[in-house]
Amino acid sequence: MLKSLSIRNVILIDKLDLDFSGGFSVLSGETGAGKSILLDSLGLLLGQRAEVSMIRPKCDKLSVSGCFEYADKDGKLAAICAEHNLDFEREILIARSLSLDGRSKIFFNDQPITLKLLKEIGALLVEVHGQFDNQGLLNPATHLSVLDSYGKYDTALGELKQAFEFYKAAQKKRIAAEEELKSAQEDEENLRHWIREFSTIKPRDNELAELEQKRQFMMSAEKLIENFNTAYRALNNPSQSVRDCLRQAQSAIARINGMTADKYGEIYELLDTALVNAEEATDEIETALGAVNVSEEEINAAEERLFALKDLARKHHTTVEDLPNVWQNMESKLLHLERGADDLNALLRAEKQARENYILKADIVHQERVSAANRLDKAMQKELPALKMEKAAFMTQVLQKKEESAWNESGYDEVCFMVSTNVGTPYGSLNKIASGGELARFMLALKVNLGQAGMVETMIFDEVDTGIGGATAQAVGAKLAQLGDNKQVLVVTHSPQVAAFSNNHYKVEKFNANGETTTKVRLLSANEKQEEVARMLSGEVISDEARAAAKVLIGA
Repeated sequence: MLKSLSIRNVILIDKLDLDFSGGFSVLSGETGAGKSILLDSLGLLLGQRAEVSMIRPKCDKLSVSGCFEYADKDGKLAAICAEHNLDFEREILIARSLSLDGRSKIFFNDQPITLKLLKEIGALLVEVHGQFDNQGLLNPATHLSVLDSYGKYDTALGELKQAFEFYKAAQKKRIAAEEELKSAQEDEENLRHWIREFSTIKPRDNELAELEQKRQFMMSAEKLIENFNTAYRALNNPSQSVRDCLRQAQSAIARINGMTADKYGEIYELLDTALVNAEEATDEIETALGAVNVSEEEINAAEERLFALKDLARKHHTTVEDLPNVWQNMESKLLHLERGADDLNALLRAEKQARENYILKADIVHQERVSAANRLDKAMQKELPALKMEKAAFMTQVLQKKEESAWNESGYDEVCFMVSTNVGTPYGSLNKIASGGELARFMLALKVNLGQAGMVETMIFDEVDTGIGGATAQAVGAKLAQLGDNKQVLVVTHSPQVAAFSNNHYKVEKFNANGETTTKVRLLSANEKQEEVARMLSGEVISDEARAAAKVLIGA
């Protein structure tokens, strides 16, 4: 619900602050007073395009803000806010400004948002309907979702959406498998050649590091042998080896221990351990020397292996380390190719089953729609006589789409609201058959019946009573008041019969002062309302008869 609206420097409005309440409210005023400016200002908060020409003369920018109260904290608006990380409470403040240089700012609860997002949010807050409106209920593209909201078969719709997603997923898998199989078949000869090449080379995991380490070892073999020989001679020199020195030292300590009752036994044991280690080191060096005996052929073999692996990697645009994975993928492709027909048949069966399940769920929703359409048609027929349309008829057309490409998560139905304005005349689409006055009444009857079907909480009617008067206008006013029992209804009207039914009456007036024109809006008291309805009845000069008639209308 719209709670308040603040406007600054929009065309004829310099400063305006309005508070609104629920129920049925009207805005009246002479032609040109600025009622459309008020709606255009509100439209800026709903995502309509902002023009620099809307900025009041001699001002550098305009600004509009509105406070909305939104009851459904778990509905679509909450989901949109969660998706865009917007703070969302029961009260929502939307503000928008536009400067002369064309720069625009939009805020949702003090958080900046885009115009596209504002349009999404605005569509959930307010529904604006004018006589020549091509959106909302006048747009046949919306009729299916409107009927679904009216029918309240959300579970069936949820199952249908899930079935469609499963069907499309199965179809996508099948198409991908067909394309993969076709591609594999086209490359089968190359694939088999590549696999034979890989099978010949047989790349292994971590082989590059092992080969480079091995090559480095072999390239250093000569220096390794030289250093091993130096170490061996130091330990095993016939003239004076390390071991001989250790033995001589050990014999001397043994003689000392004999004279001192083993006082220096620890030294003897240390020398004994060193001697054992020296002898083991000599044996290990001797073994290592034998192992370092590398031939030129071994070096060449390692070099050739490295070259073959790098060449294979270049050929397949990968790294040597990833060659085993490439090989494995090729083997998998070949295996898939060999059993591809069986896999594809399994996917075709899964797709067929998913398609049949989707059709089953779509059939259920179709029957629900047909039932809801019958209920809506009957409800509409009850409303039309009260709106002085006894000869008119309403029909909700539910047709099945024949082209499978047109099927979607909402099923295969097309829904269109059809009307006949006179007995015996053929039905036609609502937006093409009805005249201005008839259209307003059809729309009103629809909104009365759809008022509890998940629609927005605020509805604005811009002069939808054009072309009607007298008893018909009075009937329209009664229906608007009925709609206002559950929704906030704002109506811009020139009809005194419609205005008489309002809970709140706002008057839009234009003033001239100091060479400037300004539009003001004020909430009328009960007496002022009666005077305004009398003006609407008689014109600029209000007669006593008009005042009496206004009193009767308001009291009716």
